[in-house]
Amino acid sequence: MDVTFFGTRGSCPCAGDAYTRFGGNTSCVLVDAGGDEPIVLDAGTGLRELGAYLRPQLVAQGRPLRGHIFLTHLHYDHLLGLPFFSPLEDPGACIDIYGPGQHSGPLASVIDDIVKPPFFPVFVREFRGEVRLMDMPSEPVELNGVRVSAAQIPHTGTTLGYRIEAGGRSVAYLPDHQAPLDREAIAPSVLDLCAGVDLLIHDAQYDEIEFAAKSDWGHSTVAYAVHVAAEAGVRQLALFHHDPSHDDARLAALETLANTLPGSDAVSMIFAAREGSTVSLNA
Repeated sequence: MDVTFFGTRGSCPCAGDAYTRFGGNTSCVLVDAGGDEPIVLDAGTGLRELGAYLRPQLVAQGRPLRGHIFLTHLHYDHLLGLPFFSPLEDPGACIDIYGPGQHSGPLASVIDDIVKPPFFPVFVREFRGEVRLMDMPSEPVELNGVRVSAAQIPHTGTTLGYRIEAGGRSVAYLPDHQAPLDREAIAPSVLDLCAGVDLLIHDAQYDEIEFAAKSDWGHSTVAYAVHVAAEAGVRQLALFHHDPSHDDARLAALETLANTLPGSDAVSMIFAAREGSTVSLNA
């Protein structure tokens, strides 16, 4: 199983020389378990980059894309890439999109209300490729030997975390996770998703000072991400959902800090996710 980061940023995309090392696109992660149908976590602006990566391969193979996107929630930074995903320009392409149903209606109706004029020039149904929108079921989704499980986790609004398992390897994905005020308690759903995974991709948007000012904004600190990883017994931790105010130098410093925090010695590797980098879990 290979995990490639196409967007690592939270809240809004960033551009400029200060963001070249860790990237400026918002949340989008490709999970490659060896099949022909990619599994994608979230559809932030990194989805455009993922499309540019996948489409030449599809053209060379003479086939349209068939794949799956799993949305954690419906904030803009996790959706903005969808209308710019170039494989959907090809007739015959088909993407199944799973995500949390909303109090106002199923996922399909909510997305249809976002991707339409005047917010975007066309409707989702006008894409040349087919987009099938489905509420994530309570039971795991099985995809050609890959199992994708979901559970609700603390954040602002209805939010899912995911666990992906294939070939004896596992990844947990919690890009937006509200840390408790004491930064100690961990929701049972979070521990269930993360337990013993080979890689945990976890919200680490704030340092302790920032969290004190934004304790109800729905995010975690670097220290809390390390705490969750240690308590859940994960092998590797990817610090994720980087704050737009954190440039490359700041993220490098937070990465170094993370490896000195309580609990860090229980995790084999802790790193800040870098756009364009791949983590192989096959070794």
